[in-house]
Amino acid sequence: MSHLKDLLTSGAMTLVRGAAGHRAVTHSDSPTKMLVLYEFEACPYCRRVREALSALDLEAIIVPCPRGSQNREAVVAQGGKAQFPFLVDPNTQRAMYESGDICDYLEKTYGHGAEPWQHRVTEARGLSGSATVALRPDRGLVARGRARPEHMLELWSYEASPYSRLVREVLCELELPYVLHNVPRHSARREAFVKMSGKMQVPYLKDPNTGVALFESEAINAYLEKTYG
Repeated sequence: MSHLKDLLTSGAMTLVRGAAGHRAVTHSDSPTKMLVLYEFEACPYCRRVREALSALDLEAIIVPCPRGSQNREAVVAQGGKAQFPFLVDPNTQRAMYESGDICDYLEKTYGHGAEPWQHRVTEARGLSGSATVALRPDRGLVARGRARPEHMLELWSYEASPYSRLVREVLCELELPYVLHNVPRHSARREAFVKMSGKMQVPYLKDPNTGVALFESEAINAYLEKTYG
C-alpha cells in the first residue's frame, strides 16, 4: 500500500507540472564532456533544471546534495556557497547557480536559444514547482547514507516519469552520484536504450560495482537500500 501511495503522489507531481520533461523538444548538440549538476530531489528549483535537461535530451552527472550531505562541500568549494541547483560545464569552464540562468544557458549553449515551451507555460501559470513539494515533502530532502561506491551508478529515466522519481529520491537520500541518461519521448537515445535493455521502460538502473541491472522502481529501491542503505 505504501508503494501505491508513493506512485499516486509522484504521479500527482507530474500532473501539477504539466508533464514537463516528458518529451524531447529538441535534439541538442551533445557536449564532449558530461555536464555535472549538484542538486537534490525535493528542491523545486532543481526540478526545473532537470526538466530542461530532459526536454533538451541532455545527459548529466547528478551529484545529490540533500541536507546534511557531504556532497555539499564540493559546491561550496567551487561556487562559494551551498545553494542549489549548481551546474558545472567542463566543456566551457562555466559554473553557475540560479535555475533560470542555468536553463537559459543550457538552451543557448546546447539548444536553440529559447527555453522549452512547457517551462514557459508552467512558470507563467505560477506552477514554479513549489506546489509539488507539499505532495512528497520529506522525500529527497535529508541525507541518510554514507556509502561511496567506486563507480557511479547509471540511471535511464526522464523527469516526468513518476516511477523514475521514486528512484531518484532514494539515490538522493543515499547521496549516490549517478549518470543520468535522459530518454524522454522522441529522445535520440531511445533506440540504443531498447537495444541494450530489451525494452522501452524506465526507470532502469545499472550498477557497475556489482554487475546488477534491473527495471521496476520498487525492485530498484529495494536493491539500493540493501546495497547502499
